[in-house]
Amino acid sequence: MKKLPIGISSLSKIIGGGYIYVDKTRYVYELVNSGEYYFLSRPRRFGKSLFVDTLKEAFEGNRELFKGLYIYDKWDWSIGYPVIHISFAEGVIKSQRKLEEEIFDLLRINQQRLQVQCEEGKSISSCFRELIMEVRKRYGQPVVILIDEHDKPILDNITDIEIAREMREELKNLYSVIKGQDANIKFAFLTGVSKFSKTSIFSGLNNLKDISLDSRYATLCGYTQGELEGYFGEYLLNVDLQEVKDWYNGYNFLGEDVYNPFDILLFLDNPDRQFKNYWFSTGTPTFLISLIESKDYFLPRLTNLVVGEQLLDSFDIDNLDIEVILFQAGYLTIDRVEDTPFGAINYRLRMPNKEVRLSFNDYIIHRLFEDQEVVNKKVELYNVLLRQDLEGFKRALISLFASIPYTHYVKNRLRHSEGFYATVVYVYLQSLGVYIVGEDVTNRGRIDITVKFPKTIYIMEIKVTEEDPLRQIKEKGYYEKYLSEGKDVYLVGISFAPEKKNVRDIVWERAR
Repeated sequence: MKKLPIGISSLSKIIGGGYIYVDKTRYVYELVNSGEYYFLSRPRRFGKSLFVDTLKEAFEGNRELFKGLYIYDKWDWSIGYPVIHISFAEGVIKSQRKLEEEIFDLLRINQQRLQVQCEEGKSISSCFRELIMEVRKRYGQPVVILIDEHDKPILDNITDIEIAREMREELKNLYSVIKGQDANIKFAFLTGVSKFSKTSIFSGLNNLKDISLDSRYATLCGYTQGELEGYFGEYLLNVDLQEVKDWYNGYNFLGEDVYNPFDILLFLDNPDRQFKNYWFSTGTPTFLISLIESKDYFLPRLTNLVVGEQLLDSFDIDNLDIEVILFQAGYLTIDRVEDTPFGAINYRLRMPNKEVRLSFNDYIIHRLFEDQEVVNKKVELYNVLLRQDLEGFKRALISLFASIPYTHYVKNRLRHSEGFYATVVYVYLQSLGVYIVGEDVTNRGRIDITVKFPKTIYIMEIKVTEEDPLRQIKEKGYYEKYLSEGKDVYLVGISFAPEKKNVRDIVWERAR
C-alpha cells in the first residue's frame, strides 16, 4: 500500500518516496498550451504548492518523474527551461524590513541554483529584473517564473493595516517586473489565497489570466470523489463514503465538488477514521471572528448568501469585505450561479461541508460563552427539538443565554436588536449539525431561521419587543412553503427582553 502524501509539496519526494500521487499533470499540459501568464486563488492547504512544484519539474525536463502520468508522452522533454521559483509559504514576516530581507534571500537562492550573479546594492525590482535577464542570457531560453503564496506576507499582517499596506507596496514592486520582462519570459504562474483589487499588487500585471473561477480548472487543486475512491480505495475500506462526503467534500469553483487534500488525508491517516475538524484546527480564523464581531455581522445571512461578481476581485485591505474573505479563505464556497435580469452574474454561497459548518459555529460559541457545560447544552438543545419538546426548548434557551458573560452584552452594540439574539440562536443551532436556513426567503418575506429535523420543521421568528412574535409568521404564511414536505411544521416565536439579557417568552403552535 502506498503512503499518504500528507503535507508533501515536492513531486520528486512523492514519486521517489512511494507516496500516492493524484495525477494533475493534464492541467500542466493544458495551461502551457493555452497561455503564458496565470493566477490561481485557492484556500490554504489546498495543494497549490504541489502543483507549482509539478510545473517546475515539467519545465526543467525531469522526465523520469512523470512516467505513467498523463503528460509523459505529450510533453516535449527535449527542451528544458530555467525556472525562477519564489515561495512565501514558510514562516511569518512581521515588518517591511524583514520582507525585504526575505525577498533578497529568495532571489539569492535562485541565483545560486541557476548559477548567475546579480550586482550587489540594487533595489528588489532591479535585482529581480537582472536575475531574469541574466538567466535568459545564460541558458538561451526564456524564463519560467513561479510564485507561490504571493499574498501571505500581507495576510499575516492583515490585523495591522499599516504594515499590511507596506507589505502590499513591497510586493507590488517585485511583481511589476514581470510585465516589463515579457520578451524574456516563457510562462508565469502565481498562486495565493486572495486576489486584491484597486491598488492591487497586480495593478501593473494586466496580462495575468485569473483561472480561479474558470470551470476548466475547477479541479486543478483538490480531490474529486472519483479521484478519492480511485487513488485511495485501500484506505476507504469499511468507511461510510456518504458520511466522508458530507464531512469533507463540497468545495466548489464552478465545476465538480472537491475535497481539501490536507483535510481528507488526515482523516484517512487516522486509524479510527474519526470525523473531526482536521483542516479547520490547523488555522482557526481568529482575525475573521474578530472582524465579524467588530462589524456586528448578522451570521444567519451566511446560509442564504448571494454576492455579485466582485467575489474574487474585491479583497481590499483598506475596506475588508467579510463575505469575500470567508469565500477566499475556504469557509464559504459556491453553491450555484444565478443570472440576473441585467446580464450580470450572482453567486449563491454556502459553507462547504459539515466540518466547516460545525467547527466555525463551535468556535464562535466558545468565544461567546464561558460556561464549561456548553457541550451538554448542545446535546440538550438537540434532543428537545428532536422530540418536539418546545417546553424543553424554552428552558434550554433560557439557560443558554444565562451563560453569556455580562461583558459580551456590554461590548455588543446589537444587544438591543433582533440581530444579536438571532445570531446567538443561529450559531448554536447550526453547531448541532442540522439543516438550517437563515433569512429564509418566501414569496411574502423572510423567515428569521428555519430549522429542519428528520420529522420536524421549525419556523422561528425573533423579536425584542412585546408584540406577538407569531403574528408575522401567521399573517404572511411563512410556513406554507413547507407544508407539502410531509413533516410536522411548528411556528415558534421567540421574544427577548434586552433589560434581562434573556428570553422574555417563547410561544408556538403547530401549523395546519
